[in-house]
Amino acid sequence: MSALDRLDTLIRHATVYDGTGRPGELADVGVDSAGRLCLFRGDEPRPAARVEVDAQGLALAPGFIDVHTHDDTVVIRQPEMLPKISQGVTTVVVGNCGISASPVRLRGSAPDPMNLLGPDSAFRYPRFADYRKAIEAAQPAVNVAALVGHTALRSNHLDDLDRAAHPAEIEAMRLELADSLEAGALGLSTGLAYASAFAASTDELKRLVAEVAAHGALYTTHLRSEFEPILDALAEAFDVARHGPSPLIVSHLKCAGARNWGRSTEVLAAMEGAARLQPVGCDCYPYAASSSTLDLKQVTDEFDIFITWSTPHPDMAGQTLAAIARTWQVSLLEAARRLQPAGAVYHGMNEGDVRRILSHPMSMVGSDGLPEDPHPHPRLWGAFPRVLGHYAREQGLFALPEALRKMTGLSAARYGLDQRGRLLPGYWADLVLFNPLTVRDTATFDDPQQRAAGIEAVWVNGVLSYRQGQATGARAGRFLPRSSDLPARFAAAPQRLEAQA
Repeated sequence: MSALDRLDTLIRHATVYDGTGRPGELADVGVDSAGRLCLFRGDEPRPAARVEVDAQGLALAPGFIDVHTHDDTVVIRQPEMLPKISQGVTTVVVGNCGISASPVRLRGSAPDPMNLLGPDSAFRYPRFADYRKAIEAAQPAVNVAALVGHTALRSNHLDDLDRAAHPAEIEAMRLELADSLEAGALGLSTGLAYASAFAASTDELKRLVAEVAAHGALYTTHLRSEFEPILDALAEAFDVARHGPSPLIVSHLKCAGARNWGRSTEVLAAMEGAARLQPVGCDCYPYAASSSTLDLKQVTDEFDIFITWSTPHPDMAGQTLAAIARTWQVSLLEAARRLQPAGAVYHGMNEGDVRRILSHPMSMVGSDGLPEDPHPHPRLWGAFPRVLGHYAREQGLFALPEALRKMTGLSAARYGLDQRGRLLPGYWADLVLFNPLTVRDTATFDDPQQRAAGIEAVWVNGVLSYRQGQATGARAGRFLPRSSDLPARFAAAPQRLEAQA
């Protein structure tokens, strides 16, 4: 700080976690008038501050980075972003799973699963630069970094999403992707498990990821399968990323379906093997249930399927598919057909697999929440405090510093978010102050729209945005463009310290 008389906020007596996995230390943290961090230790003199906060007994960490969201349009339409700011999230990454708000030029209604992002009227950004300007104009309560969705590109250039793209269509997608990357997009995401992208050839993907690599960007993928063929799907993802070559993030890594339970050991072994040859990471959410549109291919009686919304039968939301089938006296599959289009929560994962993937050093935390669902999965409001409270404090799955690394320093490095995710002098003051003894998720599957407990205060770019259970009304979020050295940052991501393992 060039002038010590310009301190805006001084947070005293906090246990400070720097986002690398190191143990916390007692220190005072300042925020200058430009929203930048200052750290004070020991007897070092503290300048006067406009506001002082006594953080005795509380933990102070970098603001949480939600690397897997579908907040693409709500950050503009509902910029208060209460589901995120209330759990300590200060940055969201949008455009995951191949679906993004831009660049999009709809031909009629948004195809599944792009309809998860909002009504057709929400798709108003034919170029990525248009979307970036809209974010900057809305100034949401959280920072926003954005991927370009492969399905969005396909919907712009293909008249039929149930087929592979022709060479001319791939070239048109490539040019549009290049335009988006030049406007600051993080990279490309795919959602290959969905019908709108399942027919895409590996060659189509490689040609697009070559463009990603040319811009020093990132490739993320919702695998072609998270069920029994998951190892083949992983092999394809590794192959596509190597072709770039581009850093790879596997989205919401999981072993889905009862017949796939217990395979996380071999899945993680495949990830580790690939990581010895290329830059690879993954994100996951801390629940044994997924959520998306209602997919007829996933209808089963092996686990509960909970309906979150239905366009033709909205009165059936909030019930299990089995209960609806009994009411209608039809099979599960017929009930699912009648509900289309619809959304669902699938209780199709094994807790042991969730714990193994979540605790792995390569994994980051992402919510994968769906803000448009009228009865959302509780991960929308509770993912990050659930990691801190349930898994770190109560279950002892990992130490608190490691939990924080997975949602701050590791995430910022993997996504090349400049001067974010660490508590270092001069970095942006994205901060969360929480009580490590009481922080927990209160959102449940029955009552999912609940604010977390134990989140005391949240600052975004140095601005106090949430305090003691209430948003302050201040919105200081920014659009975060891709850093120029993303691949190098990815490779240098802070690894788990052995002492914290």
